[in-house]
Amino acid sequence: MNCVGHQSPGLWRHPEDQSERYKDLDYWVDLAKTLEKGRFDGIFIADVIGIYDVYGDDQAVALKEAIQVPVNDPMMLVSAMAYATKHLGFGITCSTTFEHPYTFARRMSTLDHLTKGRIAWNIVTSYLESGTKNIEIGDKFQHSERYAIADEYMEVCYKLWEGSWEEDAVNRDRNRGVFTDPEKVHGIEHQGKYFNVPGIHLCEPSPQRTPVLYQAGGSPTGRNFAAKHAECTFITGPAKGPIASYVKNVRELVQNEGRDPQSIKIFAQMTPIVGRTPEEAQRKYEELTKYISYDGALTLIGGWTGVDFSVYHPDDEIEYIETKAIKSKLKMLTESSHDKKWTVRELANFVGVGGMGPVVVGTPEQIADTLEEWVEETDIDGFNLAYAQAPGTFKDFAELVSPELQKRGVLKKEYTEGTFREKLFGIGKARLPKEHSGAEYRRADLPVSDIQ
Repeated sequence: MNCVGHQSPGLWRHPEDQSERYKDLDYWVDLAKTLEKGRFDGIFIADVIGIYDVYGDDQAVALKEAIQVPVNDPMMLVSAMAYATKHLGFGITCSTTFEHPYTFARRMSTLDHLTKGRIAWNIVTSYLESGTKNIEIGDKFQHSERYAIADEYMEVCYKLWEGSWEEDAVNRDRNRGVFTDPEKVHGIEHQGKYFNVPGIHLCEPSPQRTPVLYQAGGSPTGRNFAAKHAECTFITGPAKGPIASYVKNVRELVQNEGRDPQSIKIFAQMTPIVGRTPEEAQRKYEELTKYISYDGALTLIGGWTGVDFSVYHPDDEIEYIETKAIKSKLKMLTESSHDKKWTVRELANFVGVGGMGPVVVGTPEQIADTLEEWVEETDIDGFNLAYAQAPGTFKDFAELVSPELQKRGVLKKEYTEGTFREKLFGIGKARLPKEHSGAEYRRADLPVSDIQ
């Protein structure tokens, strides 16, 4: 995230942490190079609009502890990182609640052009009510309404990306003085409940047209949205059991949408703490925990869940509470184990290193064993690796764990050529597959060879 404290509240104070350099472009370029060296598929850049002010009904802790504030725009980082790399993909978080689809579609197409097709969009509907106080949203911020807006938002984007420009609209004919054939560019004539967009897309077709589509909704509404739209989805949970249940459910929903259930890539969040020996890894972890901020952790989880944990005693047990925020966060936690009762204090310590996902501590071999076990036992496709220390967590993984995974034949030694979608799904698959809901907005006159 383009900020100081992302998901490890308080750990920015560690003497080796460099996340306060988030305003320095060199910091991001170096990170991109590190990830490409470690053969990461992509960097996923989170974002929020608003401030975490649920805890104590105050924004003071968020500001004091740098809980995702100050936070800069994620899109601005991509061009420099893409220029410094050749293969790394870039997943950018942008909200359907706060961004208008017409201008947003242009920005994403621009980046897809500039990166030669290495762009992905993490589709979010937002969860911080504080953001709505500065951008008038009103009742549209209700959970179900947000997803209804998002569904129409996607329709507008698909029409712009997939249907506005025919594949051969741009011919660049210098002799005739015709750059674009006007007959092959079409207004989308969209009139809906939330958006009216009659005009053409402002960009010629980019390498992927539609960026790779990420989504992270865990609620029933969010899962249905993912089944219809997402090509990749993120899941966060404390143990393999809830993750496996989520994966099974999502693949069933994807199949119900007429899609191959294995066509969606599912990534589980995990935070690796790597040492050359078990003792070194454990020392690293114990040192990190000394910097956890109790108030900061509860401020973060309060924003995610909409629950003000300041009114509870540290030893109070947590129960699921219905809110307008991320419904899946508390639900998965409270249902993760029938014989486990989480206290507020335990929650703060759990969130303090890496957020809501599990933390795995060990040698490269032990980390690799754990990753392979999770893939085998939960049917996930890969991992969304969170960091405890920036950029140390990623350097340790790239230098120590990636070679071990490569030795086992479960991580690529070299990238394939092509767009981000081709790297994830195979050569020749640069565009949305024909069974995807977005493909129905393609023009019938699109050459058959371009339809995956």
